[in-house]
Amino acid sequence: MIPTRMQKNVQKSLYFAASLCTGSRLARSVRGRGRAALLVSAAVLLAVASGLMIVACGHQEPKPQPQTAAPSGRLEARIYNSGFDLAHDSYNGIGTASNGKIYYVLSSQDINTGAQVYSYDPAADKIQPLGDLTEACGEKGLKAIPQNKSHVGFWESSGKLYFASHIGYYTIKNGMETFGEPPAGYGPYLGGHFLSVDMTTGQFENLVTAPHHEGIIAMAMDPARGRLYGLTWPTGYFIRYDLAKKDLKDFGRVSDLGESVRGPHYRTLCRSLVVDPADGSVYFSTAEGTILRYRYDQDALETVQGEDLKKDYFGVYDPASPGTMGYNWRQTVWYAPGKMVYGVHGNSGYLFRFDPRGPRVEVLDRITSEPSKRSGMFDEFSYGYLGFTLGPDHETLYYLTGGPIYRDGKRVTGKASTAKGEAKGEEDLHLITYNIPAAKYVDHGAIFFADGSRPAYVNSIAVGKDGAVYFLSRVTQEGKERTDLVKIPAPLPGQ
Repeated sequence: MIPTRMQKNVQKSLYFAASLCTGSRLARSVRGRGRAALLVSAAVLLAVASGLMIVACGHQEPKPQPQTAAPSGRLEARIYNSGFDLAHDSYNGIGTASNGKIYYVLSSQDINTGAQVYSYDPAADKIQPLGDLTEACGEKGLKAIPQNKSHVGFWESSGKLYFASHIGYYTIKNGMETFGEPPAGYGPYLGGHFLSVDMTTGQFENLVTAPHHEGIIAMAMDPARGRLYGLTWPTGYFIRYDLAKKDLKDFGRVSDLGESVRGPHYRTLCRSLVVDPADGSVYFSTAEGTILRYRYDQDALETVQGEDLKKDYFGVYDPASPGTMGYNWRQTVWYAPGKMVYGVHGNSGYLFRFDPRGPRVEVLDRITSEPSKRSGMFDEFSYGYLGFTLGPDHETLYYLTGGPIYRDGKRVTGKASTAKGEAKGEEDLHLITYNIPAAKYVDHGAIFFADGSRPAYVNSIAVGKDGAVYFLSRVTQEGKERTDLVKIPAPLPGQ
């Protein structure tokens, strides 16, 4: 009997559905059957349409797969005025404390003015100036290059917040930022400091100065063991400070000559140290993709053997070339439930996790903005983005990253290359969230201010207890540009 048109369509539909399974026997059995088989086929399709699993491709429990939610399109952010007109680009320099306040540092490039430290109380909607960083480091009136910047976040322990100072007064040579040459009548930079601020009194304590007159560009704390760790700039000395013993140890250079030279011995330094709270190990990376480990039990450094960050998905880099992070990770967090490091590679925007017990690095998902994914291109900030942290639920990652701008249907492009960390061109700023247990990625959209302008030079993030997102950004008000605190109110769309 010749099948009817409906029977032919049923046969084609079932063959297509069957072909989606890993095996092809079912598909072959559907093809070429007679009327009886077609009637059964119709019943099968009806059952499937009713939500019944008649045809299965396997019996294993499905693992969480990356999920994507559609962008909401646009977020509006509020600009605060901290009262510091000299504020310049800030990197990290922000954090959420247990008292619910947001602590932050606004950088300066002025030879006479250090960075300024503030707290913001969301409950009172009030900003409180805490002090000048140069003065907090005990260098007021010395007429040396000031403590213009803090390039690290905040770590809390016993009612105090610990952080570090950094140089922000540079001399540009061959397109690179180099140690600032002091003008006549001023002395050279004296070195970055580890310091703390009391959350109750607002009093600072100057703890110790980094060796070799270098700044501190990356830091981590092990609160349980009372240890501070840092990486200096521009040469890259790894240091640790024991709070109880007041003991500073210099472990020497860890990445050739770091960013102190240009040529074959140049290496972009890691910007993120991460502590394993179980054993006190500290992990960080190099431009070649090597993962280094500080061992608390031996008070020594070692190279992690058998694994690295040199992944094809991250791109191809010459570690001696400035202007990228190379194979370095850009930012990392410790994810306690999995006892793993979660991080983002700066230039490619790939999320990965590093299990020190393996050791094993797994590339998980590209968490750039949706427009960036569609463009197939890297974003405009040459080093990638530092605004990457765990939220208050301790399982959702928050990430501030770039997104291309299109005008007249064409992607706006910046300069092709650079020798330093900077935005090579104009771009949007997107907020991404990624829930780790569900592997769920959401691009919440591009961020704008009320006047329609865009945030710029954003390399910081903090998430309040209520889920509000804070960062430090270039802003323009009344025709004047500065860097200041910005807030995306909670809840986010879709939350």
